[in-house]
Amino acid sequence: MIRSPGLSLTFVALVLLGGCAQAATSIPVYNYKVVHSYPHDTGAYTEGLFYKDGYLYESTGQAGSSTVRKVDLQSGETVQRYSVPSQYFGEGIVDWKDRLVQLTWQAQTGFVYDLASFKLRRTFTYPGEGWALTRDDHHLYMSDGSAVLRVLDPESLASTGSILVTAGGEPVTNLNELEWIKGEIYANVWLTNRIARIDPATGHVVGWIDLDGLFDINQLPDPGNDVLNGIAYDAAHDRLFVTGKRWPALFEITLVKRPAP
Repeated sequence: MIRSPGLSLTFVALVLLGGCAQAATSIPVYNYKVVHSYPHDTGAYTEGLFYKDGYLYESTGQAGSSTVRKVDLQSGETVQRYSVPSQYFGEGIVDWKDRLVQLTWQAQTGFVYDLASFKLRRTFTYPGEGWALTRDDHHLYMSDGSAVLRVLDPESLASTGSILVTAGGEPVTNLNELEWIKGEIYANVWLTNRIARIDPATGHVVGWIDLDGLFDINQLPDPGNDVLNGIAYDAAHDRLFVTGKRWPALFEITLVKRPAP
C-alpha cells in the first residue's frame, strides 16, 4: 500500500490508539528483546511473509516489480523467485497444502501457485482490496485494510465469514500483514510500530506488541512508506520474526510483558 501524502505516522497512531486509550488500558502491552538479526533484501517491499521448513516465503509489492520469493533465512538470499505480471501490486501470501496463495492490492485478483515450483495454477477474484493472508488448520484469514478480517474457505477461496477486530470496544483499522501464532492472529497495524494480538473467536485485541525503536526508518530513502510490515513464525522452534518494507534486516524477537500502569 502507498501512504497518503501528508499523513504522519504519529497522527495515525494517535487516531488509532488515543481515541480508545482509556477504554483499552486493560489490554496487556508487550515489549521485545532482539534475539538475532538476519539480512533482508532492501529491494523487497514486503507485503506478505511466512516461514516454512527452514525458509521464508515473501511477497513483495509495487506495480511492475512485485515478486514471490523463497528466501534463505541465514543469508537473506533469494533461492527462488516468481515475477508477478507488471499490472499487479503483490500483497499477502499463505501456504495451503501444496499451494501458495497470493493477493493483489486493488485488482481484485488473486493467484494460486504450486508451492514447490511457483508455477501458476489458477486465478481467483474477490471484492475490494487485498492486503494480507494467514491460516489455521481449517481456514484462511484475509485483511483488506479495514477493521474486518475475512474468513475464506481454503479450497474455493470464497468468503465464509468475517471477524470485526476491536480494542476497548473500538474498531481497529489498517490491519495489514497477518500471522497465526498459538491460536491468535497477529496483525501489523499499518503506519504504526504496533502489532495487534487478536482472539479470532471474539475479534478482541488481547495484547499489543510495541516495536518502537526496533529500526529507525528515517535511515531509509522513503520512510513514509518503508514501514514495519512482515510477521513470520517458526512453530517448531517457537521463533518470531518481524521486518519491514525495504528494511536491511529481519529480526527474531521474544516478547516481554510490560508491567501494568
